[in-house]
Amino acid sequence: MRKLTPCRLAAFLLLAAVAWTAPAVAQTELIGNTAGGAVYHILVPSTWNGDLVIWNHGFTLDAPGLEVDLGPLAELQTGEGFAVAASSYRQVGWALFKTVQDLRALVAVFREQIGEPQRIFLVGASLGGIVTAQALEKGNLGNVVGALIWCGAVAGSRNWDGAIDLRLTYDAVCQGVKKASIPGGAEGLPEGSTLSPRDVEKAVNKCTGVDRPAGKRSAAQQRRLDQILDNLGLSENFLQTDMWFATFGLSDLTHHRGKLRGKVGVGNAGVSYRDAAIDAAIERVTPHRGAARRLARFYTPTGQVGNAKIVGLHTDKDGLVVVENLGDYAAKLPPAQIVAAVAVEDTPTHCGFTEAEAVSSWEALVAWANGGSRPDAAAIQGLCQTLVAAGALSGPCRIDPNYVIGDLDDRIPPR
Repeated sequence: MRKLTPCRLAAFLLLAAVAWTAPAVAQTELIGNTAGGAVYHILVPSTWNGDLVIWNHGFTLDAPGLEVDLGPLAELQTGEGFAVAASSYRQVGWALFKTVQDLRALVAVFREQIGEPQRIFLVGASLGGIVTAQALEKGNLGNVVGALIWCGAVAGSRNWDGAIDLRLTYDAVCQGVKKASIPGGAEGLPEGSTLSPRDVEKAVNKCTGVDRPAGKRSAAQQRRLDQILDNLGLSENFLQTDMWFATFGLSDLTHHRGKLRGKVGVGNAGVSYRDAAIDAAIERVTPHRGAARRLARFYTPTGQVGNAKIVGLHTDKDGLVVVENLGDYAAKLPPAQIVAAVAVEDTPTHCGFTEAEAVSSWEALVAWANGGSRPDAAAIQGLCQTLVAAGALSGPCRIDPNYVIGDLDDRIPPR
């Protein structure tokens, strides 16, 4: 296959942008349910190029609706000739215990209804990033040649270490504050709890004043807020989201009969925290051995991805899925098979990529899989700038080729 030079690739990107904005082509659309109970959605253009893109969505505790989203690039991808497919997961929350089966069922439907795809590309964001990583290693889906991972939780189960650190740090700092108590601790919330997300939000705000302007917080609230954030390296605009994850998400993980079956799978025994006062006061939890093993199994990546080419894109100030996830994952893979790129933000976001950044990461992966040379962060930034300069897509382009991702152990203390 003919390789794309930088100039030809830039021209190809402009054509891709045109495809994204052009009228939709005739297509075949399939929506249904797999035997496992997941909802599938498949879209195949009339000018199908023979390849399949599978979109893996992020974390949610909501039951799937009647139709599953195909991802933010579906219109572009079908315009380029790709078939696009997605599955809801039969489990909500940390769905890794069954996502391999869900994706296999999705591909089986595609083969039966459409045909055998020549090549498969995986694209996932947030939780969908670790779903993608797991599928690369354990899915046996077919000829998977490439994967694009946006803001992926690709350190896998290590992210739950961060969740329990926050949950127990909150308890240590906010203990005794009137109306700030949240039951459950290391299990998240107790099974059968009727506490709502709004109830948790109110409790966190009562302790820290985080939802109020800084000038309207009490001195004690500001002190407690700073203590929590400094101990864990968090930004205040993510505290409420992270506490939701560490209460409701952790509770679902612990109590779901298809997950940890009522056993606590994460702990903090022996962990050394930054704040000496918290280190002395925090509850120490030893996880159930079998539950901890099960959590690690579903899923912590090993780096065994065959010949697949992988592009990872993250924002530097993500406070939900920290950027160190990408560095941890990249360290497990052969350098020739992964490109790690980081967009440097002014305001922290989770997956807050611009149109041009998102499209450039996808097109860089496709060009690489089509026989082009391995791109790097500078090349993706250059492609992004080309699209913005041509007025094809909105920017800005913030990928820093010199960005050095920190060590995950410095962000989430190892167990």
